[in-house]
This record gives sequence, structure tokens and C-alpha cells, in this order.
Amino acid sequence: MAEKIAFLASRTPVAQTARAALVGRYGNTAPEQADVIVALGGDGFMLRTLHATEALPAPVYGMNRGTIGFLMNEYSETDLPARLAAAEQEVVNPLAMLAMDRAGKSHRALAINEVSILRAGPQAARLCISVDERVRLAELVCDGALVSTPAGSTAYNYSAHGPILPIGADVLALTAIAAFRPRRWRGALLPKTAKVRFDVLEPEKRPVHADADSISISNVHWVEVQSNPDITHRILFDPGHGLEERLIAEQFT
Repeated sequence: MAEKIAFLASRTPVAQTARAALVGRYGNTAPEQADVIVALGGDGFMLRTLHATEALPAPVYGMNRGTIGFLMNEYSETDLPARLAAAEQEVVNPLAMLAMDRAGKSHRALAINEVSILRAGPQAARLCISVDERVRLAELVCDGALVSTPAGSTAYNYSAHGPILPIGADVLALTAIAAFRPRRWRGALLPKTAKVRFDVLEPEKRPVHADADSISISNVHWVEVQSNPDITHRILFDPGHGLEERLIAEQFT
């Protein structure tokens, strides 16, 4: 049973009210000294919490006090220590993004869900896609493309008609967003070890920006994406409601 709990909440009134109630009931510990961190909010806040606490040993248990809660458990104020003791753990590795902008400045960021390359103007983007330094698609005309982890495969990737990936799969999803040419190209499944590079063709005429979760880089010239096995995020779920079950259930709704 976890004795020391750190409660973190998004800025929304409903999340702050929930935090006050839980702190009053169970006390509160600084994240650095906690056995477990409880995040109160939606999936966006859960991602921010995971990024902010990636260097800490405590796993993160989310309770939904937001609009979307795929990474969250159902909210309840009762029996929290027992729920934490019975929780099942999922381990995910983030994507590492290296982006070079048109001014020659490099940018690094991590993404737990996906790295997306998106057009920033009225014209479609033109991208050249390489995998492990081999050109696989010399030109993709599209609104964008993304690389998704299994944990993020039901988010933007799924909305772009990408595949849902089992959480334990050692693969990444490369998915096109509104592909115009090749018109029927939807993407590819790649080994988790693959390094994906997007070179932006005509970057002045067809500007593109890159997003790593909530971090956005404008006017990119090229972007490289690969999984970072050196960083692990531990996420706790109630029994029978972990990511594996949610990924399967999502495909039958």
C-alpha cells in the first residue's frame, strides 16, 4: 500500500476541487518523496505530468477530471490506497524528436503520444520520408504525417485512420494525414528501433511545423523521430482497465 501520495491537478475548477478533497482525506507529499503520484485532469494534463516527473521513481496514477480520459482511471475519493495497491503498471517509452528549422537552429523534444508534422499554410506540405537513412517515399503531398507510439495510437493517430497498436508491441505507426499524393497511402508499421526522418520540400513555399505532444516548432526544414529506450514512464491502471484492455475495446466501439 502506498503510504506517501503526491496529488497534482490541472488548473480547472473541477480538478482543483478534487485535489483539495483528496489532500484533506489522505494528506499530500512532495512528488520527489512520494511513493506514487496521482494526476487529476484529462489526458493532456496526464501527459504534462509524465513529462514533468520522468526523472522521479514514483509511478503516476491518473483520475479523470477532464474531458478525455484514455490514460486516466475513473475518479473516486474512496478507497484510494487500496486502488493504488491493486493497480497494474504499464511501461511506455517516449519518442525523441530532433527538428532543424529554416534558420539552422536545432530543437529537441520528447513525445509520449506522437510527433506530428503539419502544414502551416494554405498549401499542402511536400515531405520526403526516410527510414533508417533510406528514402522510402520520395514525395508525400499531404496535410501532414505523424509517428505514434502504442500509447498514443488511439489519439491523433487513430483520428487520422492510423492503426491501433497493442501496448506491448515493439512497433511504431507512421501515418499520413489527408494524403493527396500518393492518394491511397495511409502509412506503415515500423520497428520500434527505426529512425524516421521527414525532409520538407519547398519549405519557404509550403511551411511546416512539428509538434511533439504539446511542444510546437515552426518553420521546420527537417525532423528526425525515434523511440528513446533510456526513458521509461510508469502508468498505473485499475485491474481490467489498463491500456491493453482499452486498446482492444476501442477497436470494437
